[in-house]
Amino acid sequence: MMTEIQENEVTDYLIFQKLPLDILLEIKDHMISQILDVQTHENLNFEDAFLKVKKSWDGEFKMVSYILFSQAQIPLIAKKVIKDKYNRLLIKSIIMGLFFFGINLLLIYFAKNQEEYGMFFQVLNGMFLLALGLVWVLNVKIWKYMRADFKYKGKCFYTMYQKNMGLMVVSAISMGQIIGKTGHHAYQFFKAQNTTEILGVIITLVIPFVLQTAVIFTLFNFFEHKKTLKKLQNFLQTSEA
Repeated sequence: MMTEIQENEVTDYLIFQKLPLDILLEIKDHMISQILDVQTHENLNFEDAFLKVKKSWDGEFKMVSYILFSQAQIPLIAKKVIKDKYNRLLIKSIIMGLFFFGINLLLIYFAKNQEEYGMFFQVLNGMFLLALGLVWVLNVKIWKYMRADFKYKGKCFYTMYQKNMGLMVVSAISMGQIIGKTGHHAYQFFKAQNTTEILGVIITLVIPFVLQTAVIFTLFNFFEHKKTLKKLQNFLQTSEA
């Protein structure tokens, strides 16, 4: 069994490795389990077992660059975990984005005229901007934890998800510009068979899809960050006690 002092030693070591705190907690559980296994099977004391486990993790804590973390470098293990989680969120976001892409095409079909479709187009995209606004308004209490540079004890990233708050702001601003459009080219192509502005049609369909997908991705990140904050609460209370 590991003492609280020994657990804190493992925690401090991982904080020193500049891991996002949620990833730190995942790795901490694995590392503690490995240390206990080494102690049991090789009959070593905590310090020797911890040293051996640290050596086995050396390559994973090598600092590497990652575009989503700007100029800051992060440990290789963190990059692996983050890429895996982001890829899963991105796939879900694209699937939902395609769903709304299909709705957009249906709105073109059901619209009686250009003016009506223009209204549908603005309402559809306005829903995404409204969702972003509601998320911020309803989560005022955790705004301070959403800053991309917020760090636990000034030493490590709070969670991996907060790094996407900048993308959320950019998506909101871009979506605000889309709302002022009417989807004219797409409507003319599908309903009036006007094929003279193919580039305009592609832009009219693709840009909203990309922005909608980006908004969905940032919302997924927001709620994952919020969920992680609750998990971290007990850890922070214990570590600061």
